[in-house]
Amino acid sequence: MPLIFKEKFQGDCLFGIWEIKETYEDLLSEVHLFPGERERLLGFRSGARKIEFLSVRILLKALIGICGPIVYSDNNKPYLHQSEYRISISHSRTLTSIMLSKTKKVGIDLEYMSHKISKIQHKFINDDEYITPDPLKQKYHLYIHWCAKEALYKVCDKQDINFKKNLTIESFEPQDVGIIYGWVDNKFWHDKFELDYFTINKFVVVYCCKKS
Repeated sequence: MPLIFKEKFQGDCLFGIWEIKETYEDLLSEVHLFPGERERLLGFRSGARKIEFLSVRILLKALIGICGPIVYSDNNKPYLHQSEYRISISHSRTLTSIMLSKTKKVGIDLEYMSHKISKIQHKFINDDEYITPDPLKQKYHLYIHWCAKEALYKVCDKQDINFKKNLTIESFEPQDVGIIYGWVDNKFWHDKFELDYFTINKFVVVYCCKKS
């Protein structure tokens, strides 16, 4: 079973990562789809998107058992229907991740480190943020920033957030595993958040769990 990471922390925050090795048919045979979910699955044109959709549900099953369908708000924020759990979801290439909590707001992001991120850094790095001048670490540093901002965006319900204007990551030197701090400043939030990060193979993972 490709559940490659599972951890419980801060009381009831539960975090898991699934490595997708199954075929579409294998996943479909193992997943219970609630009314409406099968239609949504079949509506995807991409085979990769269908596999992502099923991998989220098989990971959810591995973490807490079947717990209601996943539904989405108008801004595409996921919820577990008729459940106390709050949920955050991320997937990139062969990995899918989920974070859950009944008492805290959660945000998770994972990204495969390709060579493209430097081309878009001007869109999400602001003048108050520090990126190492070390060329061997710059790509990794940028990915931590990007994933951290994605996690904050999810924690804050994806409301009125511009990655460059409303999110700032405090200066840090990238390590294999670490804790960083980020600020959200908009009409809904002016608050500081603690985020954890680590790498797994060529993926960066950043997550946040905060009392609401």
